[in-house]
Formats: sequence, structure tokens, C-alpha cells
Amino acid sequence: MSVHAPEMPIEVNAETGIWTTDALPMLYVPRHFFVNNHMAIEEELGPERYAEILYPAGYKSAWHWCEKEAECHGLSGDAVFEHYMKRLSQRGWGLFSIENLDIAAGTARIRLDHSAFVYQYGKVDRMVDYMFTGWFAGAIDQIAESQGLSVRTVAHQTQSGAQSGCDYGLFEVSPI
Repeated sequence: MSVHAPEMPIEVNAETGIWTTDALPMLYVPRHFFVNNHMAIEEELGPERYAEILYPAGYKSAWHWCEKEAECHGLSGDAVFEHYMKRLSQRGWGLFSIENLDIAAGTARIRLDHSAFVYQYGKVDRMVDYMFTGWFAGAIDQIAESQGLSVRTVAHQTQSGAQSGCDYGLFEVSPI
């Protein structure tokens, strides 16, 4: 196994302790801490209800992230979504790859290898990466609006690496 230093800029404000990458403040927490909190909420609410709550929150967060990062780096169109997938991968959520992307049509297919959730959950024969679904729709919708397009999307997970017989996750984005 080879390792390397982070591929994104991380600045720490000496007076406040706030970590920043590009245009946004960040938190740095152990994966088990985050996923264990996620699992505790899921146990209380059930995965379906928790997914319903996370979707609009993730959508809103992705919209904001794409807006700020596009402005910070002078990006537009597909480049914003590609940058988003790169940064998600660099931050340890898993390795995201775009299998297809058509912002104007409101469609995308994203593959997820090495999911942080799958590493923590293991093979539990269900989809565990649902937190990401709202992220993909929010990102595509923000990019579309910035280009003057009226398309709005919805995202669904179609498979997870936590399911028997599956080695990776897949997500589909389509117009509403």
C-alpha cells in the first residue's frame, strides 16, 4: 500500500483553530466517530427515515459547496462536478468516479469504490451510502442553474458495496 500527503490545500487559522480548504471551513474527525454517530441515528430513526432527513440537507450542502468552489476556482459546467467528485475522494469518503454526466439533461451515473460507510458497516446486505444521494442532485442542480438551465434532478443509490455480490456502489441521477 502506498500513501501520500493530502492533495488539497489545508490551512489552519492560528487564532481560531478553524481548518479551511479552498473557500470553505472544514472539520477533521476520525471516520469511526462520524460513521458511529450516523449508525446511532439510523438505529433510532431507521435507515429509511434517516435517508429522508439527510437527502435535503445533503442537497443544500452540495449546492452551497459547488457555488462557493466554482467561484473560488473559476470553474463552470462539468468541471464543477468533476472537482466535487475529486474533493470528496480526497477527503476520505471513498473514491468517486463519474461514469456519465450530462448536466443539461440532468443525468449522471457515479461509481463509489472504498466507501467509508462500507468499511465501517461491512457486508450488511443493504445500501448504506445513502447520505450521498442528495449531494449528487444538489450539485447537478446548482451547476445547471448557474448555466441558466431549468432542469431539476433526483438521485438514487442503485447498489452498495455493503451488499453481497457487490464490490462498489452506484448512484443514478435523473430529471424529476
